[in-house]
Amino acid sequence: MKASRSTNFELRMLEKAPHLRTHQWVYQLLRRNLLCGRISPGHALTIRGLAQMLQVSPMPVREALHRLASEGAVEVKDNRRVIVPMMTAEKFNELCDLRILLETHAAGTALPHIKASDITELERIDGQIDAAVEAGQVEEISLTNHDFHRRLYSTNPHQISVPLIESLWLQLGPFSRIAISKLEKTYLVDRHVEAIAALRKGNADDLCRAIEADIRDGIASVKSLDGIYDVFKGVA
Repeated sequence: MKASRSTNFELRMLEKAPHLRTHQWVYQLLRRNLLCGRISPGHALTIRGLAQMLQVSPMPVREALHRLASEGAVEVKDNRRVIVPMMTAEKFNELCDLRILLETHAAGTALPHIKASDITELERIDGQIDAAVEAGQVEEISLTNHDFHRRLYSTNPHQISVPLIESLWLQLGPFSRIAISKLEKTYLVDRHVEAIAALRKGNADDLCRAIEADIRDGIASVKSLDGIYDVFKGVA
């Protein structure tokens, strides 16, 4: 994966598909960088700087940042500066509570639509997560974990909660990168294996418990980190 470098951070580049308009490509590229935490909390973004990095005009960058601001991923300040928001303990707890609420709902409503091919794909993605954990690839852990959850929830063709869930992921992404990089072990129990077993049995209760446990394990790991409140305050 090639990266575009600025004076103080790199962007993971994303190939522009022919059907995408420029502002859509810029949005997807910035969104992916926020999801994996490539752009850190408190970092200021400029339309001109991003346009130069991506070799596009300012307009598609402005449109992409406006869309990301509507999802809570960035904040536009009074002086028109755009920053990645800092995380607070209170905001972290609220976002995690909402994740549990929305994602257990999304998993439960996806279950009736699950096919054998979906389970095979989820197993493949979980294998990618295991490989990323083994290699210590922090960004890949985040991105493939999102892929697993998104793939599960999106099997419901009537699912409307995924955009809401992804907004939560976007807000947590930059902070989660810091937290995951400080963890000695990313997880002890693979809750995705439990979720897949529940899918095979068609057991909604077990599935929702596995998804909730997956999220709570992550919360507990973050809160157990030494100096986590310094990270919340932006001084670590």
